[in-house]
Amino acid sequence: MAACRRFLLSRRFLGLLGFLAVTFPIMLSLQQMDMTQQTTEKMHRTQNLRKQLLNETCDGEKEAFSDGKHSLDDMSFKELDNFIVDDARGIIYCYIPKVACTSWKRFMFVLKQNKLDLDLMSLPDFFHTDNFTLLSSFSRAEIRAKLKHYTKFLFVRDPFVRLISAYRDKIQNYEDYYEKIAYSILHRYGNLSQSSQTATKAFASGVRPSFYNFVQYLLDPQTQKQPFDPHWNQMHRLCQPCLIQYDFIGHEETLQEDADFLLKILDLDSDIKVPPVYDNVTTTISVWDWFKTVPLEDRRRLYKLYDEDFTLFGYRRPTELLDA
Repeated sequence: MAACRRFLLSRRFLGLLGFLAVTFPIMLSLQQMDMTQQTTEKMHRTQNLRKQLLNETCDGEKEAFSDGKHSLDDMSFKELDNFIVDDARGIIYCYIPKVACTSWKRFMFVLKQNKLDLDLMSLPDFFHTDNFTLLSSFSRAEIRAKLKHYTKFLFVRDPFVRLISAYRDKIQNYEDYYEKIAYSILHRYGNLSQSSQTATKAFASGVRPSFYNFVQYLLDPQTQKQPFDPHWNQMHRLCQPCLIQYDFIGHEETLQEDADFLLKILDLDSDIKVPPVYDNVTTTISVWDWFKTVPLEDRRRLYKLYDEDFTLFGYRRPTELLDA
């Protein structure tokens, strides 16, 4: 009898194991599906909020936020050079320097080549505009049609963090920009009348414009008489979100989850992955360390210069920098 009971118990135990072996993967799959659905709903809500903020802000002061332009026809063809077009898939990307644009240019290049299996990280860091089809290359009628029917996206970033990144990359470390801009900044604001005229000599001796010198340059009325370099030009001026209705607005601060969701929208999530950006990362945590050398009044003037970007894209006013 004891042997019989042990036999029955072992059969029940094996039956339970078999039941669990069948049901556990199903339960796990259902749980994963539920989590995926929750994530998708959350991302939809985030996108709706970002677009709603843009629409409401633009409706309130459209002319102010679009530099006095009333329609797309008021934009010059030169102002459309930041828009990369993929006609095969109906996609338009407005790129903003210092906002993961290298990764997204690689993405658009892979789409153009129709080689989705390429490793994006193996591609060059720099692409000349000749590598892409730009919106500025089309007629006015074609531009209007593409903007109406194509999926349009952009990525933005905290404006002050983006400025710090631009300074570190172009003014502090990049030799080409030394002779183009940094040398002039040193003479105008760095009190260096004998600074080296070549980047090699200047960098070897540790001569570089400070971050405050860079801020002085941006605030100078003489600088503001000409369009800013794209690396520190205001994001709304590069992509005109009050004149163009974007289908997707990504944030650098949530790059990975935004990128994953965008690829799902474009039906490319199973074909390609956009890697996160790790180089030259500047976080909001370190912002104070950069701005502590900038006088309070200049911080406030700089915020006023980039106020539209903070407002349109939902970035908080940095009270710790602006309030005494």
